[in-house]
Amino acid sequence: MTASVDVPAAYDRIAEKFFADRSTALREKKFLDLALAGVPPGAKVLDFGCGTGRPIGEHLVAREFAVTGVDGSAGMLALARHTMPTARLVQARMEEVELTDTFAAIVAWDSLFHIDRAHHAAIYEKLARWIAPGGRLLLSSGGTADAGFTSEMHGHTFFYSSWTPDEVARLLAAAGFVVELSEIDQPYDRGHVAIVARKRA
Repeated sequence: MTASVDVPAAYDRIAEKFFADRSTALREKKFLDLALAGVPPGAKVLDFGCGTGRPIGEHLVAREFAVTGVDGSAGMLALARHTMPTARLVQARMEEVELTDTFAAIVAWDSLFHIDRAHHAAIYEKLARWIAPGGRLLLSSGGTADAGFTSEMHGHTFFYSSWTPDEVARLLAAAGFVVELSEIDQPYDRGHVAIVARKRA
């Protein structure tokens, strides 16, 4: 299956409901702490697929990072302007956007798996260009090698695609990263994997 679902448009339609349902509890905190270890306040951090900014973007802003948020959904970014008002927000599809900044760290949580996995290697290479040597990338991935499937959320259809954790690690290594952690943090359904990778110096 290929990505025939317009995911940003689907998020536009559910943005308010998604925001209302999204817990402010930061269950991702232990992964964020590892990815952001040693990053000083004021450093540039990219939230790649930032959505509404809740709760990860809010956390990054609270830690006084200079946050750039990228998302394809105008509806989600409209909410992000309130949750992280100091962030620079860019509306663009993740597989198409180009940035010129160099970031101390990048977070891509629950975002890349909405893009056909055929694009993932190129996106990892792009992220490697944007991140400083020694900087860390936090991303989440599906737990299976499912080339593509759809699922319903708030009555709308969303697309998902992923590689196995081992293949993600191989693709990250080819892009210039060293995987420091790969952990199944949600084993149910098709699985959900948290990965922290460091850009080689």
